[in-house]
Amino acid sequence: MLSKSQISFIKSLQQKKFRKEHNLFIVEGLKSITEFLASKYIVHTIYCLSKDISNLPKLSQKQNIFEISEQELEKISLLQTPQEALALVEIPKFNLNTLETKRGINLVLDGVQDPGNLGTIIRTADWFGFGTIICSKNTVDAYNPKVVQATMGSLSRVNIVYTDLPEFLSKQQSTKFGTLLDGNNIYNEDWPESGFLILGSEGNGISDEIISLLDRSITIPKIGNTESLNVGIAAAICCSEIRRKSLK
Repeated sequence: MLSKSQISFIKSLQQKKFRKEHNLFIVEGLKSITEFLASKYIVHTIYCLSKDISNLPKLSQKQNIFEISEQELEKISLLQTPQEALALVEIPKFNLNTLETKRGINLVLDGVQDPGNLGTIIRTADWFGFGTIICSKNTVDAYNPKVVQATMGSLSRVNIVYTDLPEFLSKQQSTKFGTLLDGNNIYNEDWPESGFLILGSEGNGISDEIISLLDRSITIPKIGNTESLNVGIAAAICCSEIRRKSLK
């Protein structure tokens, strides 16, 4: 049986300050948990319904595992319809100096605020083989439960790094591309072997400070009449086009 303190602790991880303090985040669902178990992430604790324990992959002695009831799962789950299991996973300490950011086009996010959009972008990056996403410090926390859920396990394979974006980009020699409404047609762009593709926030786009650091601006040509394109959709189109050109 879970104690009140255990339930309170798990629920506290909904908040960024407690995730940071305890260096843990929440993953829900057997499928996502299985993917984190198979990754470089360290799964600290698993809470699983008794009837679903057998569906977990073989666990090492490093994981704490608790068999819980459906009522207990409802108390700790953040979902309206709780899944079979919930896990606490350690937040990795990624460092830009140790990650591969030299070859290929690297995704960069400037102030993306919506958890669903970030989750979509992470899942898209995983699909198209972008292993790292570099984020400004004011981009939504990738370990926010809504982001984690939206990635459908892809977070386990994509490195997310938060940094002082203007300082980082100002030191980069590779071409810096930014998505702007008045940019060059993305379908006419020739992508270099290495570079950075920057996407801005949903409401304000790329900040003026970052725009001043761009080498080239690109846009997805508009055919209809809508004012703007969702940043998650824009990221998917850009990733697809970059990979299409690289496969030629």
